[in-house]
Amino acid sequence: MATANKQNLVIVESPAKAKTITKYLGPGYEVKASMGHVRDLPKSKIGVDVDHGFAVDYQPIAGKNDVINDLKRSAKKSDKIFLATDPDREGEAISWHLKELLDLPDDKTYRVTFNEITKKVVNESIAAPRQIDMDLVDAQQARRVLDRVVGYQISPFLWKKIKRGLSAGRVQSVATRLVCEREEEIRAFQAQEYWSLDADLERVRPNIGRFTAQFYGKEKKEELKSEAEVNAIMAAVKTAPFQVSNVKRQDKQRNPAPPFTTSTLQQEASRKLGMSPRKTMAVAQQLYEGVDITGEGTVGLITYMRTDSLRLSDEATAAAGRFITARYGREYYPGKPRVYKAREGAQDAHEAIRPSSVDLTPEDIKKDLTSEQYRLYKLIWSRFLACQMSSAVYDSVTIEAVSAGYRFRATHSAVKFAGYMAVYVEGKDEEDEEFQSPLPDLKEGESLDLRDLKPQQHFTQPPARYTEASLIKALEEKGIGRPSTYAPTISTIESREYVVKEGKYLRSTPLGETVNMVMKDKFPDIVDYTFTAQMEEKLDHVEQGEENWKNLMKGFYGDFSKELTAAEADVGERIKVPDEVSEEPCPLCGRKLVFKSGKFGRFLACPGWPECGHTQPIVEQMPGKCPKCGGRLLKRTGTSKKNGKPYTYYACEFVTRREDAPRQCDFMTFDVPVEQNCPTCGQTMFKLSGKGARKPFCINESCPSFLPEDKRGYYKKKDEAAGEKKTAAKKTTAKKTAAKKPAAKKTAKK
Repeated sequence: MATANKQNLVIVESPAKAKTITKYLGPGYEVKASMGHVRDLPKSKIGVDVDHGFAVDYQPIAGKNDVINDLKRSAKKSDKIFLATDPDREGEAISWHLKELLDLPDDKTYRVTFNEITKKVVNESIAAPRQIDMDLVDAQQARRVLDRVVGYQISPFLWKKIKRGLSAGRVQSVATRLVCEREEEIRAFQAQEYWSLDADLERVRPNIGRFTAQFYGKEKKEELKSEAEVNAIMAAVKTAPFQVSNVKRQDKQRNPAPPFTTSTLQQEASRKLGMSPRKTMAVAQQLYEGVDITGEGTVGLITYMRTDSLRLSDEATAAAGRFITARYGREYYPGKPRVYKAREGAQDAHEAIRPSSVDLTPEDIKKDLTSEQYRLYKLIWSRFLACQMSSAVYDSVTIEAVSAGYRFRATHSAVKFAGYMAVYVEGKDEEDEEFQSPLPDLKEGESLDLRDLKPQQHFTQPPARYTEASLIKALEEKGIGRPSTYAPTISTIESREYVVKEGKYLRSTPLGETVNMVMKDKFPDIVDYTFTAQMEEKLDHVEQGEENWKNLMKGFYGDFSKELTAAEADVGERIKVPDEVSEEPCPLCGRKLVFKSGKFGRFLACPGWPECGHTQPIVEQMPGKCPKCGGRLLKRTGTSKKNGKPYTYYACEFVTRREDAPRQCDFMTFDVPVEQNCPTCGQTMFKLSGKGARKPFCINESCPSFLPEDKRGYYKKKDEAAGEKKTAAKKTTAKKTAAKKPAAKKTAKK
């Protein structure tokens, strides 16, 4: 701790982090925030002298003068200065920039890092400081300069070739290429016919136990490619007996998923919580830096959230073991900590993402967290706890029936022991396989009755578009980018409108495809998967002190400058980006509307301008039809005049204020249209908005299945609810008063 009458300065990035650390260090320490970076490359120019050894022109960030001057004053009167920025390349670079800009002397400047912001870790780190790691700084400088050189030298070329406002980058251009190539695969896809054949079978004696088995093949699994093949099999098995040829029962184990890395946290938050990668990282930062907890003060709730390591501390796994045993029982703990191996190439600088204290359960602190903080903390806490629990055990049964030499199989799986699933089940991008109902207790050699054969034609489906989660996974698998780059990369390609998000899927735009085409033609190395992955490895070598960052830049820039010179000499004609045509007709002239971009984002406009100047916001088509006129139902958004908050509603496509519109309708609702129609009247059904399971209802007043508004479970306004409570309270009081009145005296019979 600090000596008497001596003041030590601790510099962190954010006020929230400063508040948490102040609580742990106590008197003798002044903790101040730099508010992120204090200096950087200038925005107005490249800031890198490529002709003179890649000299870098760092400048104080505009608007930071007050912060910088305040830090200088505090540093001058401090005995020691501890630079406690985040424990990664970026944090190390911020510490170095602070030291250089504030002119901090070597003999009183120390570097400390906190993998988690707890009292124990903070005090241990302060007690064992180190010097700034220049290898880490150089690795960050290399990445920053590399991205600046690529972006600032290719972007002007794209402006000349396509249009202003475009950008390119090592990781963003590769991410755009991935989305574009997936779209090309979808367009080029040709569906192939295939068939399935199900047999409804029933045991002969005691004549109970019906089940469905799927066609498998003869000796090995076969694909049914035509109706003729199916008909031949059906003809054969219809006249031949069915018999149970094999019954296989076994216990299958399913192991828990490993703890979160940055990548897997972003993927799972996207799948389970609907959070964008950027939002996920912002909320995780809040949890790491500290949240005010009742009775505890400011507490850092999770470990550092930028990591690709699966390593867990012995202290953390021991605490998890004690918690699991106490809450769930000994059978839920495997007896020793589970150890996970990180993928090849992982930096392993920090632990995996976990709660700082497993004893601080999500339910305990729910009241102190925002909704987003609670949901993300619960996800991290549950995943960590589950990764140290026993495997789930499934009771799996497979029955094989044979007829005319053809095999049919039925499978059922049921949870025998939940294990880790008592806490957490990993999400998936695709739907889980469906198991049929439990199978009858059959034995080999039993005869079966054929009740029905169900042939069905299918067609292969094109590959699914990327989601934000699956795109991050693809980048990670190809070794492109690092934990800190995934979120900003996806945000960039969306903001540049190279890709658009439709539902949860990412689709390339004509602009993105045009930029990708030019990049592949003129700068093939920049968008090459292998080349980009190799550059990431070289940046890792800089971090490990195995390569000089300026030599790395020289090696890269030689070939890059040749590509740039050749591209600029061959600019040629400007490429016109084709309009992206929607399915939405212009309500005035009937032309198909096209997508345009403006100051406030994308919108729909009539291509018939200037004859027709119709524009409208982009809307999402919903399932079902308008109950009034049969038009399409569209998802729309508005802004409340009362509080300025956005809201969502659903309206008929012909809802318009234009008097000259050829068709008009007034149907609007806050209820969400669903795919299923009313089984009684056939009209589109609706459900309440918001999360959670809600039963769809019919709004057709003439239908016997009509559900009145007062029975749909709408949220009641506070004043309305309060009025009802008062009325109920009055009735209750009246009842109590009546009960207290003494009963009338009965006159005794003489």
